[in-house]
Amino acid sequence: MTIRDHVRFVLNAQEIARADIAATDTLLDFIRNDRRLTGTKEGCAEGDCGACTVLVGRLQNGVLRYQPVNACIQLLASLDACHVVTIEYLSGPDGRLHAVQQAMVEHHASQCGFCTPGFVMALYALWMANPDPTETEIETALQGNLCRCTGYEPIIRAAQAATALGSPAEDSLNRERAEMSARLAALGDGRRVEVARGQSRCILPASVDDLAAILVDTPDATLVAGATDVGLWVTKFLRDISPVVFLGHLDALRRLEVTDQGIEMGAGVSYTDSHATLCADYPHLDAFWNRIAGWQIRNMGTIGGNVANGSPIGDTPPVLIALGATITLRKGDARRNLPVEDFFVEYGKQDRAPGEFLESLTVPRPAPGHLHAAYKISKRRDEDISSTCAAFNIRVEADRITEARIAFGGMAGTPKRATHAEAALTGQAWSASSFDAAAAALAEDFAPLSDWRASAEYRMQSSQNLFRRFWLEHQHGDAPVRLSA
Repeated sequence: MTIRDHVRFVLNAQEIARADIAATDTLLDFIRNDRRLTGTKEGCAEGDCGACTVLVGRLQNGVLRYQPVNACIQLLASLDACHVVTIEYLSGPDGRLHAVQQAMVEHHASQCGFCTPGFVMALYALWMANPDPTETEIETALQGNLCRCTGYEPIIRAAQAATALGSPAEDSLNRERAEMSARLAALGDGRRVEVARGQSRCILPASVDDLAAILVDTPDATLVAGATDVGLWVTKFLRDISPVVFLGHLDALRRLEVTDQGIEMGAGVSYTDSHATLCADYPHLDAFWNRIAGWQIRNMGTIGGNVANGSPIGDTPPVLIALGATITLRKGDARRNLPVEDFFVEYGKQDRAPGEFLESLTVPRPAPGHLHAAYKISKRRDEDISSTCAAFNIRVEADRITEARIAFGGMAGTPKRATHAEAALTGQAWSASSFDAAAAALAEDFAPLSDWRASAEYRMQSSQNLFRRFWLEHQHGDAPVRLSA
């Protein structure tokens, strides 16, 4: 196999080729320290505040897509054959402000200005994709951007006014789209890429088969798809993560297909790209999905990564467990399937052998008679880590509960089913008292811990209350209480 020894990408208009890249090098450090493009700011260094927002364009199945991402945790080596767009690229050739920037000025949407470039880049991405957004769509796009002084109202007004000041059709990214697509196609030559600095190594496989072969030879490698978790290992814990094998460029791992049996997705499908397909079958996931981090993180993070890292507070595993999802693990040419719930063995341990990787997931299509819900309890409504997370999948026939699958995160060392609560519901009448009994049985399923996110008592009480919430939201007729997601 021919191996390329340098990463190639386009930064604004300039082509970059770098061979001396360490596994821990971030895009933010490169653009600020190496290229002195200091409009992009460093705030939290963990993907929460959005001050570092840039656009990354990547060919996916031949189509160039631009998405806002957090440069602070975007690892530099992962950007092969990408177009990185920073705030400096928005102004016109005569130095005039971009329409989004001008709208921010005219609507007094900036005070100290530190967060402003990140807001502009997020709104720029929204404006390009949807020039006439609703207020809800604007708020969703800004979930990953933190403002501490101006307040969001003038920023929202600026977003609504931007299209009156300029057309996305005339924007440079759209006018140059065909040319940039050709440039990126030439840069992504289909070869394996290996770069290093000293002993720190980065590998970008040529294909999924190549990935499998690499992991057989390097079973201790750190796998990185979106880096929304591993990025914090670098910026907060200063870990040495070498050697790193990157997955985000592999189209085969971003495959998303709906069959009669299920929704089949590669492990590299992002939260953003899975949203519409999953919600078409399971509308209850719409509000829940938008509470997973912010827009930038949902663009970067993957469903497969959220499962594979084995976190007890991951948002998607309880949902996947409740829906009866399965995963496919691969080592070399051998594959095996198992339910998501069986993947989690104990805290910090998953049923994954050295050299084995999560290749795909399958979510069953919905069956008649099933009622669903997914709930997230957190200190902040948006862009926060779960204190506890719950998913319900209840089958009701003739006003009797015939099947119950209920899963929780944040209540134990792994995401797991509430088997005692399920047993308390199964075979019982569809009634408030049945759900009250199941809530009481939850104490037999879990003995949660106290930490800085929530006390054990709060976790148990709030989780038990979700049984009543489910009943109120799904009982026949008009519920006396209508609860927002």
